[in-house]
Amino acid sequence: MIAKNSLTFSNLKEKLSLPKPWDIIIIFLLNILIAIPVFLIGHQNFIELNWVYNLDRVLLFLIIVTIIQIILQLLKTIIILCIFIYLISLIYGTLFGSYGFQRVYEDYRYMIYAMSDNPKPQDLIISKLLPFPNKSKTIDAVNFTNPKVRNFALYATTKHFKDIKKNNKNRTLIQCFAVFKEIKNNWNYVSDPKGREYIAYASESLQHFSGDCDDHAILMSACIKAIGGTPRIIHTGGHLYPEMLIGNKNDLESAIYLIKEVLFKDESKNQQIHYHIDERGQIWMNLDYTAKYPGGPFMKDEILGELTFN
Repeated sequence: MIAKNSLTFSNLKEKLSLPKPWDIIIIFLLNILIAIPVFLIGHQNFIELNWVYNLDRVLLFLIIVTIIQIILQLLKTIIILCIFIYLISLIYGTLFGSYGFQRVYEDYRYMIYAMSDNPKPQDLIISKLLPFPNKSKTIDAVNFTNPKVRNFALYATTKHFKDIKKNNKNRTLIQCFAVFKEIKNNWNYVSDPKGREYIAYASESLQHFSGDCDDHAILMSACIKAIGGTPRIIHTGGHLYPEMLIGNKNDLESAIYLIKEVLFKDESKNQQIHYHIDERGQIWMNLDYTAKYPGGPFMKDEILGELTFN
């Protein structure tokens, strides 16, 4: 009886085994297929050590590949079953909207492109900032519920990147970038009356798309807010400019890829993406009128205050 069971197991093992050298090739390919999504999960959740040339991530990938290779070598007699289960899980994710082939491909592109960029963010500690100048007037001026503001923001989303945002998980982000593009293309800088700080309502600035830096910041913030984004206005010595909430590190990777490879490819070529990280670890991207693309260079590095529109 024991000999019979042993023979049966040996026969099963032989049937499920792959002929050489195909077993080595298939195991290696399966290793890579498994290692990429596992690495993406590790990259998104492990603390970055900021080693030169992203060597911490290279080491992480090598460790993952080595561990998976050892496991697959131990399981090579049932390698066909492993391939089947893995492919079925990705097919299921693709068909029912969870983590499938497309998401693996997109996340990998976002991660690789973000790692090739080298932004130098500035930490922004909100608790240490000074009171925001003309705070109540600025809040009133960001009248995002005004029909003119809402309608303009909707118009911008239909004019720019309309096809790109279809079925895209970054729909709101892309629509906010469309608003940035439309305002950027039309904005005309005009100084305030001499000796007076004139704060224009967002709906007022839409009439001629003209004004100074605070008028631009107010209009941009109102339009971003009107379509579901979260804006804020930064006060720095003699200058105001808008930023928008991107989210966490994973969201930043998506934003960088969209800016540099899809939406603002020419404007951002060979350029850095500039942003701030607040005390909660949230990432805010520069949308100043001086920037040719979202995340363009800061006009001034000094930070004196901020006003967030949640």
